[in-house]
Amino acid sequence: MQNILVLGGTIEATRLVAELARAGLPATLSYAGRVDRPKPQPVPVRVGGFGGADGLAQYLRTHHITHLVDATHPFAATISTNAMRAARLAGTPLLALTRPAWIAGDGDLWTHVADIPAAVAALNVPRRTIMLALGRMHLHAFAARPAHRYLLRLVDPPQTPPPLPDHHIIIDRGPFDVTSDKGLMQAHGIDLVVSKNAGGTGAQAKLIAARQLQIPVLMIDRPALPDRAQTHDIASVLDWVRT
Repeated sequence: MQNILVLGGTIEATRLVAELARAGLPATLSYAGRVDRPKPQPVPVRVGGFGGADGLAQYLRTHHITHLVDATHPFAATISTNAMRAARLAGTPLLALTRPAWIAGDGDLWTHVADIPAAVAALNVPRRTIMLALGRMHLHAFAARPAHRYLLRLVDPPQTPPPLPDHHIIIDRGPFDVTSDKGLMQAHGIDLVVSKNAGGTGAQAKLIAARQLQIPVLMIDRPALPDRAQTHDIASVLDWVRT
């Protein structure tokens, strides 16, 4: 009998566990615990880390997990790497449910950088008004560029003020639409968007809005991961767990 562990925290994970529950397939959804107000889920939920790859492997064995699905964020490289190692240690099949990366199209004004430090380095320019669309984890890195005015859109209010002298915070949860994102950028006079290449549709509106307004985007590329079995399709995950 199947016993599925889904490593989540994404829209795709939420959609997947809804389909698993609808199909009557037993599953547990695991969160890292970075969101203060996670959405209710139709399956049991656990919150917190596992203690690295060895701890996750022990969890897989102890709970007799038959299928491990990595549906974490494309930038959650540590947990994805640990999941691959844990699956090998425990002998548990692993499939990653991933999002296609965003690709610049006609009219996009993108500059690619490799990582957060490279994005910070790229902001060594005269004062600009920047939409920092990165969540709250990396805000401290941009304290090295205090000359800019930052617009921050966060899921939860920060527990401590961001270390940015000039910033404005909006608390909101996606998915967002192009019309509202265009209005947001125009209202705040945004002249640069900094974004991770998260892919998918839930956060793409800001990129379309930036294209339509001809606002440049500083795009942070995804971290490299070892080869693994993966799909972009929830139906393929359902077929996989049934085999």
